[in-house]
Order: sequence, then structure tokens, then C-alpha cells
Amino acid sequence: MGRIRFLNKYFLTTLLSIGLISFNASAADVPSDVKLAKKQVVRIGNGAEPDTLDPNIQSGTNSSAINYNLFEGLTNQGLDGEPEPGVAESWKVNESGTVYTFKLRKDAKWSDGKPVTAEDFVYSWQRLVNPETGSPYATYLDIMNVKNASDIVKGNKKPSELGVRALDPHTFEVTLTKPTPYMLNMISFPAVFPVPKETIEKYGVKWTKPGNMVSNGAYKLSKWVVNSEIVLERNDQYWNNGKTVINKAIFYPISGTNEINRYRSGEEDMTYNPLPVDQFKKLQQDYPSEVTIAPWLGTYYYNFDTKKPPFDNKDLRKALSYSINRDAIVKFITGRGEKAAYTFTPVSTAGFKAPNSKFATMSQAERDKMAKEFYKKAGYGPDKELQFTLLYDTKDPDHKKIAQAIASMWQQTLGVKVKLEAQEWKQYLQTTLGTDYDVARSGWIGDYNEPSTFLSLLTTHNGQNRSHFSDKKYDDLFAQASLEKDPAKRAKLYTQLEEIIIEEAPVAPIYQYASSRLVKPYLKGVDSKNNQDIQYVRNMYIVEH
Repeated sequence: MGRIRFLNKYFLTTLLSIGLISFNASAADVPSDVKLAKKQVVRIGNGAEPDTLDPNIQSGTNSSAINYNLFEGLTNQGLDGEPEPGVAESWKVNESGTVYTFKLRKDAKWSDGKPVTAEDFVYSWQRLVNPETGSPYATYLDIMNVKNASDIVKGNKKPSELGVRALDPHTFEVTLTKPTPYMLNMISFPAVFPVPKETIEKYGVKWTKPGNMVSNGAYKLSKWVVNSEIVLERNDQYWNNGKTVINKAIFYPISGTNEINRYRSGEEDMTYNPLPVDQFKKLQQDYPSEVTIAPWLGTYYYNFDTKKPPFDNKDLRKALSYSINRDAIVKFITGRGEKAAYTFTPVSTAGFKAPNSKFATMSQAERDKMAKEFYKKAGYGPDKELQFTLLYDTKDPDHKKIAQAIASMWQQTLGVKVKLEAQEWKQYLQTTLGTDYDVARSGWIGDYNEPSTFLSLLTTHNGQNRSHFSDKKYDDLFAQASLEKDPAKRAKLYTQLEEIIIEEAPVAPIYQYASSRLVKPYLKGVDSKNNQDIQYVRNMYIVEH
């Protein structure tokens, strides 16, 4: 169903390219018979301290959850996951699908009252691809097929040569090298939100601090106490402020037992996603109407550092991947609706067809047998023992439980000795971007609902390629897929890419996420339909209770 809507929207924009297309924007939808609470302050669990609130540089859902509320891009995601107007009130596409022209709202303003202009988007997009910025999303516009993005990221062209222009203060033009059917879905992601040039040039890296930051979303930053809370207040300059209800949003960088205790005592209105494994069943019993479970477009997986011996050996990587009992993990450890993953791309992703793989269909006993064969082929066994460190982050206590279980599986099946190492979130991000690890926990939530958001991660030059995997055939196939206009043919190319992942095993997919959280019954407007779990506070409201 999602795929049909997705493709129809692309063809609609193409067929109607001679004119402007506009849609209604969403906001808090309060029924006329509902009595609102006098105090409109929402308290939200955010898991961990954000690495940054700079949209161009952020990495991780702990940052994006806040940035979706501080900033607004050309489009937003509607309640059904489809794009709807943001700063752009309308747009048109040329007949070849390679030039997008966005008309910006004349009433779109920054929180300091200055207008949001096309030049703000030009600056942001050029800053994103500029190698000097060091963004982990530098290749995002290359995936979007924006003209010259690839060469700029590689340092072969200047950021000013990027295929974006301000035709006038309220007209932003994007030129692609080839049609990108999922273009409108991609531009609702924080990496391509506008950023304030004047503020950034004035404050440098300190521009995201309270008192310095200028934003264009429904909220503005008023307070940031590290490891305590981030407070957003309503932005009265926001173009749709009149339909916003929540006056203040407080994000707490906590998860696990501490957060659940806060929720139980009435100090939090919506918890971090997902809920703690060891408390999930009890929470369902205690709060049957407050536990929400929904699909979540993401994969939990382990990265192997493929540039570091002995993990540069694909047989060893396959031995470790095959010996993970994924069904046991989702049944006995997570148990919140997750599905065992045998592909890197979630099977629910629009436009994706999983390969017919023995890896996915054989029993765990058969996989263990294959794992032992791969292990022996890699040169390991009773006479040569493998020892390494498994790294995970501390923002979710479940990571430790899963790591302990998998380490035990590896020891029992292969005789591997694993040392577990935990790092705080920010340190973990830095470690895994480098080459100072062996195997590391990771997870990816799709930036948009299309296979390329996952498969692009393993291309050689992707800034989020933490396995440091580099394979020419893979890169060439991905480039071919991005050129392919026919959805069926493109899906076949995506299937071939997954086959390479199974064969080379740069990552070990473990399970596909499900969203689970606690939401107080008086908090309304929480989106449970969007499989990317984007929560816009401007859509929420609190009823009298």
C-alpha cells in the first residue's frame, strides 16, 4: 500500500510538472468538543545526550528527534509518512524529473524574526557537502543525485558548484543529474534543513547553544543542561504558530529503569523508544492502554571493521554472522514485536524484495554447521583461538543483554572468546567512525522509506559506513540502481546488493525494529502510523485530566 502511494506521488508530480503542486500542512488537530489542559508542557524521554543539534552534522535519533521540532525543511512527513509542505508551500518538477522548483512561504521566518529565504537552503546544502564541514551525511545529496554533489564531496569541485540556486528570495531550484523518485521523501530529513548562515559565522561551533541558536521550526531552544534536559519553547515566529498547542517541550536524555520510574511517578509524558526489554511485559500489564507498539523502519546490526585484521576476512565475518541465533534474540531477549533480520534492508521497506537466500531459510542448526565451516576456512579452530572485543553504547541497557547473549552464542558454537566494552554514546560514535574497534553494535532507522537509505550506507564513500566496507561491484550496482527509473528493475538491483551483503558480510543484521513506548492517555497527537517514528510536537496537545 505504501509503495503504491509512493509511486503515484512521483508520477503525479511528473504529470503535473507544468504547474505548481500544493498540499495542506498538518498541525495539532484538536476536536471541537475536547477541553484542553491549562498547562501545555510535554515531557519526553530522548534516550541519550544528542551528539549535536546542528542539522548538517547530527548523527543519531537522539539529535533528530529534537531537530525535527527546532527546524523545518522544504517538506515535512505527514501522519501517513508521505511528504507534505514545510517551508515550501508548493513545487513543480520539469518533464524529465531532473529540476525541482520550490516556492517558499513568504511568512516563513527564523526565530529572530528574519525571513527564511532560498539562500538559506543554498547555504545549508552547500555546507552539507563541503568536506570542511565533516558531515557524516555529506553523501546524502549524492544519493539524491544533486548535480556535482559527488565531485564536491570528493574534493574535485567547489561547494558553490552544487546544483542548487536561489532564483529569488522565495524560489529554490534543485538540479539533479538523473530523476530521483524518492526526492520529496528525502528533503524532509534534518541534514537538508536550512541553517542560519549569519549565526553560524558569528558563533562558529557554539551556534547551537541557548542564546545563540536561531531556528525556523515550531520551537526554539531555551535551555540545554548537559545530561539533564533540553528545553524547547514555542517559536512565535513560526509560520503556523497559530495552530500549535504545546507551549514547551522538555527532552530528557534518559532511558531504562530511571525513565520508567520517572514515567510511573508522573514526571514524564512519553518515553524513549523502545521500552526496556526486562520491563516490557510488566509494563503491558500495568499500562495496557498506554503501551504503544508500531512498525519501525530500522535494522539492529553488528558492524565488522572490514579494514582491520582478522575482520578483513569475509569467511570469519560470515562465521560470526551465521552463528547468531536471531530468532532466540527476538523471542527471549527483545520480545517487543521485533523480527529476526536476514537482510540489511527491512523487508517492510517500500520498493524492496528480499533475495531468496539459504541464509534466511535454513534452520539455526544448519547455520551453526555452516558457521563452523566458515570459521575453519578462515584459519580458526581448537588450535587457533579467536579473541576480540565487542563494543556497544550505553544509551540503552538492552545493548548489553544482546551483546552478552551473542558473545555466549559465539563461544558455544565457535569457541570464540569475546571481551565486552561499553562506551558512552558520543564516545561510541567517534570510535566507530574510526578504526579503533573490532565488532560494534549499530542500528539504522531509515531517513526515508526507500531501500537506498539502508543500502547506501555500505558504499565506499558514505560518511556513515562504519564497517569501512569497500567493494567496487557493490558501488557500481548501487550507482546503477540510482539511475534506474523503472521501479521493478530498480528493486532487482537492490536485491542483488543484498546478495552481496550476505556473501561479503560487512555487517551482521540481527533484527528489524518495532517501535514501543509509553504515552500518557492525556497526551494526544502522537503519531503511531509513521514507520520512521518522527514525532512532531507541534501536532500534539494535552487534554484536561
